[in-house]
Amino acid sequence: MNKLNKNYHTHSIFCDGKGLPEEYVNKAIELGFTSLGFSSHAPVPFKNDWSLVEEKVMDYKNEIIRLKNKYKDKIEIKLGLEIDYIPDVTTSFENRRNDLELDYVIGSVHLVKSENNGELWFIDGPEEGYKKGMENLFSSPQKAVEAYFNQINEMIIKERPNIVGHFDKVRMYNHDSLYFQENSDWYRDLINNTLNVFKQHNTIVEINTRGIYRKKLKDFFPQTWIIKECIKKEINLIVNSDAHSPNELNGYFDETYNMLKEFGIDINYKL
Repeated sequence: MNKLNKNYHTHSIFCDGKGLPEEYVNKAIELGFTSLGFSSHAPVPFKNDWSLVEEKVMDYKNEIIRLKNKYKDKIEIKLGLEIDYIPDVTTSFENRRNDLELDYVIGSVHLVKSENNGELWFIDGPEEGYKKGMENLFSSPQKAVEAYFNQINEMIIKERPNIVGHFDKVRMYNHDSLYFQENSDWYRDLINNTLNVFKQHNTIVEINTRGIYRKKLKDFFPQTWIIKECIKKEINLIVNSDAHSPNELNGYFDETYNMLKEFGIDINYKL
């Protein structure tokens, strides 16, 4: 069986992606996919330019259900959301699951509560915002990184997402260890602690290829050494491209699956 036949992390015009959902479906069929998941960013209770808005949530659901039925003989379509976890701010994952009858949830942390006044640190926006968080919202870069992983762990335990997206994204702008050393003992301890939480709660770790095929990073989310640790701990892995346009559906998939084959594993995980 072709292992490059699924992708559960996609963003269309309903959030910050480009292209209608049906364009994604047609491209997936062209690529020989057997399964495609839609995972628009769930609404958050503040103004932004990247998430679904509440008044469009049912339109999103209805469109994906329409596509499920229209293309049921050609491809399996799944309805999902990528839901942000911000303690005491965002809606519970279970409420979203039940209200929309979701097939799956990707849990992600893009905004981290600061240790002092609760101001949100946006790690995924422009680099200026990332720098502000590292330098002003926390007492040290280490404290910032610790807060991020504590929020990831809390999300897994409290919200039980099926998949956790790009779980080491806190290093997004840490090029050449600009803010912290990624080979330091404290950082590796944080990673291993989070991997143990994944294992305990049977959560799927996403290998996110977007940073590589967009040429913004030289390694995956999570990094290759972390992927190897996941394999050692027998943690479930899934390859997603975090596509923001139909042409990105299989971004860096061949290379990723070839790497995994070299590591001696054969991923064919299906939600």
